[in-house]
Amino acid sequence: MSVLDAPVTAAAPAAPTTGLTPVFVRLKLTLLRNGLRQSSGRRAAFIASLVVSLLLAAGQVLGLVLLRGNEHAGTVVVLLTGVVALGWAVLPLFFPSGDDTLDPTRLVMLPLRPEPLVRALLVSSLVGIGPLFTLCLVIGSVLALAHGAAGAVFAVLAVPLTMLLCVALSRAVATANVRLLNSRKGRDLAVLSGLVIAVGIQFVNFGAQRLGQAGGLSTLDPAADVVRWLPGASAVASVDAASDGAYGIAVAQLLITVAALVALMWMWQRSLVKLMTAPDGSTLAAAEPSREKESGRGGLSGLLPEGRTATVMQRSLRYVARDPKTKAAWVTALAVGAIVPLLNAVQGTGSVYFACFAAGMLGMQMYNQFGQDTSAFWMVALTISSPRDAYVELRARALVLLLLTLPFTLVVCVVTAAMIGDWRSLPGALGLSFALLSSMVATGAVASALFPYSIPQEGAFKNVVPGQGGLAWISILGGMLAAALLASPVIAATVWMHLSDHHDALWFMVPGGLVYGALIGWAGLKIAAPRTAARLPEILAAVSKG
Repeated sequence: MSVLDAPVTAAAPAAPTTGLTPVFVRLKLTLLRNGLRQSSGRRAAFIASLVVSLLLAAGQVLGLVLLRGNEHAGTVVVLLTGVVALGWAVLPLFFPSGDDTLDPTRLVMLPLRPEPLVRALLVSSLVGIGPLFTLCLVIGSVLALAHGAAGAVFAVLAVPLTMLLCVALSRAVATANVRLLNSRKGRDLAVLSGLVIAVGIQFVNFGAQRLGQAGGLSTLDPAADVVRWLPGASAVASVDAASDGAYGIAVAQLLITVAALVALMWMWQRSLVKLMTAPDGSTLAAAEPSREKESGRGGLSGLLPEGRTATVMQRSLRYVARDPKTKAAWVTALAVGAIVPLLNAVQGTGSVYFACFAAGMLGMQMYNQFGQDTSAFWMVALTISSPRDAYVELRARALVLLLLTLPFTLVVCVVTAAMIGDWRSLPGALGLSFALLSSMVATGAVASALFPYSIPQEGAFKNVVPGQGGLAWISILGGMLAAALLASPVIAATVWMHLSDHHDALWFMVPGGLVYGALIGWAGLKIAAPRTAARLPEILAAVSKG
């Protein structure tokens, strides 16, 4: 009897399958566990992050509970919850490599339906240090506001709704921008995080000082009245309204969060379906015409000196423009270097000499010059066969630093003096800035030769590979202290002119700072050159570990 003539039997019942959500939760825990097994450095960093987060969360919860009964508790809690929700929205843009599970394109080849996949990703996203910290803040917030049975009922509803909204908002933003974040231009977006953090910290400091001068927390009430109707904070605000007996307002604010959560889940599901079914434009053949490279020395290269100096300077400038880590360091240094003196000038408590902070921040870019080359430093090392070659290499890198920092330092000093109205101190600030910058060039060149370390390529804020943190601290802190000592003659002369009321003589500090700085910088490069040439194998081994 053939197979075709065989009797047809009933199919065996399918084996029960495990739900997708528990599988994704176990997958998230497995990824976390396997990541911690890779190195002791990762385990130490995770444990330290967990301990610090729990301590901060405990302090926040305690502070929020102590606000209970305060007339401004609702204002503080609503604004805090709104800031937390905003953080969940923007962090995926600035930390695209912080969580590999944020990339749903890894699941494209799996036969998964959109609805169960969204639920599984949403629940698994609640596993981690960030959600735990947020949960503590939300619980502390509702504890500060909940009074009576109605407040307790709304508090029980507000905690899960706020958590789900934050996670859904983060996932929706990440899914909508995942292809951008995985591209080269998208990774460069992480560079903005340094600027945002630097600006944010300074504006928070400025706002706190203005708040103390304006008469306390009551000045925040108008802002809180607006934020309490926004989805990120409306659920927590409903607890405050219900505790005060405004049940209609409480229900409306809670429904705003529910509606926003439903809309985010719908948008997230649509983005997920489009992402996992539509072709990626980067895989399509580009029909752009080929670009012919212009021959000769045009543009910036035509203005640079001939030979090795021009080559090294162009390479360093390309690092600044194209390498995400180098660009992030420069953007942060430029932002902080300008914000600190200018914000202090706006508050009326600053000094022209605060502009020297810009020179200090930018001078730090001279440290670990070879680390930014990573493993590609071997190509540079092949071209260095003598102390003369090392001197020309270091000199060209220093020229790039000065090319970018001298005009910026001049502008910051002039603008700060104009905002404060202290033009008499401007020459002293300029001379001191030039001397400090050149001293950091000198010590940075020596530190680059003696204490090189590797800069890892992954992670926007991972600037040192595990095991080389001590080298980084010695290089930067030791070099900065040495630079302060080298600039001490100019510092002493400036202080003496102020104390002796010789303000007219401060104009001599501009050429004096330039000449003294040029001599110090030249001496530092001369000292660093033979050490660089002699330690090429050690430098190459140190910077290639990333």
